[in-house]
Amino acid sequence: MQMSESLDDLYRDVILDHYRRPRNQGLLPNPDLKSEGFNPFCGDQVVLTMTLDGAERIGEVGFEGEGCSISQASASMLAAHLGGRTLDEADALVRVFKGVMQGEELAPEQEEALGEIAALQGVREFPIRVKCALLGWTTLQDAIADYRKR
Repeated sequence: MQMSESLDDLYRDVILDHYRRPRNQGLLPNPDLKSEGFNPFCGDQVVLTMTLDGAERIGEVGFEGEGCSISQASASMLAAHLGGRTLDEADALVRVFKGVMQGEELAPEQEEALGEIAALQGVREFPIRVKCALLGWTTLQDAIADYRKR
């Protein structure tokens, strides 16, 4: 087996694990931020809720959704990765991830910061699935924008 096939298998395993056993699943009862994302082309949906621990630092994160393995695994990875980050850090993370989905290569420190989220890089080989991977991320971006408009 070639190295790239081993890496593809590892990435596939990470994505399937998050799809089968999503992290932070369930909506929070009194969120400070909430947003709903929907992809009308395929029917995927994600609802993201978050609490803040002062100074715009994310406390708890919860999500619910329906859809393909990519959209739900991506939302699970995102939800698991957000706790303890500031809204500015979360916003920067969204920009990095969107860049990755648009073909930008990650610097080693960016890949380390993304952790297992970097497994979603392989999705860009299937352009039609990029919107699936981005659904939770655009939902997060909307939640932050809505919160800051208040």
